Formats: sequence, structure tokens, C-alpha cells
Amino acid sequence: MHRFVRELITEWRRLKLPVAGTSLVTAVSGGADSVGLLLALADLKKRSKLDLEIIVAHFNHALRPDANKDEQFVRNLTKELGFEFMTARMAPAPKHNIEQTARRERYLFLRNIASKRDSAVVLTAHTQNDQAETFLMNLIRGSGRDGLASMRQVGPLPVENGPPVADDVKLVRPLIAWAKRDDTEAFCKFSNIEYRSDTMNDDLRFTRVRIRKEIIPMLRQLNPKIVETLASTAELLRETPKIPFENDTTKGDPLELRHLRGLIREELFSRLRHWLRTCRGSLRGLGLKHIESIERLIHSRKSGRMVELPARGCVVKRGGRLYFEQIMVEK
Repeated sequence: MHRFVRELITEWRRLKLPVAGTSLVTAVSGGADSVGLLLALADLKKRSKLDLEIIVAHFNHALRPDANKDEQFVRNLTKELGFEFMTARMAPAPKHNIEQTARRERYLFLRNIASKRDSAVVLTAHTQNDQAETFLMNLIRGSGRDGLASMRQVGPLPVENGPPVADDVKLVRPLIAWAKRDDTEAFCKFSNIEYRSDTMNDDLRFTRVRIRKEIIPMLRQLNPKIVETLASTAELLRETPKIPFENDTTKGDPLELRHLRGLIREELFSRLRHWLRTCRGSLRGLGLKHIESIERLIHSRKSGRMVELPARGCVVKRGGRLYFEQIMVEK
């Protein structure tokens, strides 16, 4: 058994993921990470370590000329491995927030498949490299501890601009705690599979690409294990106990200004982030500047003011309370 496969089944058991009697959805883009994960799942199934119905989900973002070739590659590989293949194509993307729109549509696609096929688990192939890059992106943006904690290994499927959907579908990243991009590429090579390469991963106009191609290589000169270090730091932040909130609510109810004004700055920022995550479904796109704007709103004597947030959300002060509202856009 290849080390990559052995590490995966060890992590699988540690996470107490199902090994038989159900189905799971695994997202496969055609890149080394998702293909490596798929090949390892096929190996475990062949060895009777897993007895699961595996559904391969490929979302065609239609953002570059080779998108259809990626889809065909994943379709052919899935057929060769004997798994079920499902795909969908993104509608024409807007001119702005392309990455955010693509992410939202991709997770909606995965959720729909899981719901239709009664799958309790959706897998993605995020690695330690992805975790390290996300940590640095959020650090640059000015995120708080929750943002720096980055991606969970096990959690609910993300839902943008709304409260999490109440169901049992879990998003699991089985590689994120131990595998690096070099590991997935090496396993694909070992398996004699030519994975697909996304040319957008070389486009320095994207922040993540600049972090991957420029910042992390510079940091590696100071710390050869910088990827592992950043990923471990994110995990450490996630494990740190959070500040408890008295009379807390998970409903996203309005916040009383009189309660907020008595909090020290650290408690206030933590409380606001918790509230906004509940209201929006995630903290994606929020930075320190947004939280500081809400802080100024809280302590301002004027009423009726509003702070606009990314993704057409806003926080409004009215009648001694803070309200989260969606900004309606006319079509």
C-alpha cells in the first residue's frame, strides 16, 4: 500500500468517517489534489477497506478555454475507475466577484447532489498548502481569529449570504491535516495519471496565486517548513477556547447597543464576528475595516446610519439595536 493511501485510511478512521453502507460525494476538478484523493479512494475500495458508493462531482466553471477538456478528463477517469459521474456547468459569470460566485455555485452543486443521493459526506481535496494560503490571505485582509483559523477539517457545507441549512451533510477535507501539494502530485505520478493543470493558477492578478508563487517561497527561505507551520497555527487558533457570550443566540437576532457598548474591544470584535457569521452564513469577504466601521457605528450618537458589507449585506443601527439586512438589487 502506498504511503499516501495508508495516510488517508489512517486519517479516515481518526475522523470516524463511514466505511460501508452509504454513499459519499467527492469533488474532482481534475487537478493533482482532487485526482490524488480520488485515486486513493479507488485503491481503498479495491482493497475492501471502504465499501461505499462513490459519486464523483465535477463542476465546470466555464471560465477558461480548457474547461470542457477538464470535464472530459474527469469523466473518463471516473468511468475507468467504475464510479458514478455527475457534472453541472456554471451560468455566465458576472463581471465582478467571479471567484465568490464560482465558489457559491460549486458548493450549491455539491449540496444538491448530496441531497439527491442521500449522502451524508462531501469530500474536497484541500491540502496543507491551501490552508497556509488561506491563512495568509485572511491575515492580509485583516481578519480576526476565526478568519485566521481558516478551513475546518470537518464542518457544514458553506452557504453564502444566509444561515446554514439544517441538514446532516458534512463537508470533510481528509487531506488538510497531513498532505501537501507535493504529496498529491507524487501519488498521481506513481499511479501513472497525468492530472490537469489550471492556467489560472499562474495568473498573478489573483491574490492567492501571488501568495503561492511569491510570498510563500520567500517565507520558505526563513522557515523551510512554513506551509506546515502556517497550517498548524491555523489549527491552534481553531482549538483556542472562544470568549463566551451571555444570553447568546444562534438566530441572528438584533443586538442591543447598550450591551455592546460595555464590552472591551476584543470582546466586542469577537461578538460582532460571531453575530455576522450567524447572519451571513460565513465571514467570507469581511475584514478588519468592516468590523471597525461597525464599532464606530455602535459608539456614534447619530441614529439611522448603515455600514455596507461585501455580498450585498449591511448592518443598520435603528431604535437602540443593530440589524443585519440584505441590500436588494433591482434587476
